[in-house]
Amino acid sequence: MPSDAEITFADHAGRLYARRYGMAPVVGRLLGYLMVCWPREQSISELAEALLASRSAIAGAVSTLESLGLVRRSRAAGERMDRVSIDRTSRRAWGFDVSEYREQGELAREGLEVLADAPPERRAVLLEFAAFADFLVERLPLLEQEWNAHRESLNLAGELSDDPSHPNRQGDA
Repeated sequence: MPSDAEITFADHAGRLYARRYGMAPVVGRLLGYLMVCWPREQSISELAEALLASRSAIAGAVSTLESLGLVRRSRAAGERMDRVSIDRTSRRAWGFDVSEYREQGELAREGLEVLADAPPERRAVLLEFAAFADFLVERLPLLEQEWNAHRESLNLAGELSDDPSHPNRQGDA
């Protein structure tokens, strides 16, 4: 069973993600719990029990987080149930997926076509939106490279270890 501190953390995550991103609180609670639970992979039943939520609420939250690229389901050979965990390999989860910014830039340019004959002050918002999207499309791959190098140095130093017995791992297993 999770500790009171783990549940409190999950509750705090639920409030943060509800306030910042408009997610249902159970979605944020699930994401928060998946950040602190051990083992990292949990079944829907285990998550429902830990978070005192219905299996259907957890399954819905998992679907939401899967669609955002934040969690993944896996199933070991011979198992009959999925396991859910944070997807640490997802470019989208870390904010490095440039496709959404490309789409936003394209949308802004479409709006600029609609306002082709409009005065500059009317086009200003769309011009800035397109410029910002283009900026992110250009910069995010560089930031991702920097993050990957930094992450590798943290891995080598043992700072990101998933091994609960690793001497540099913080907290209890």
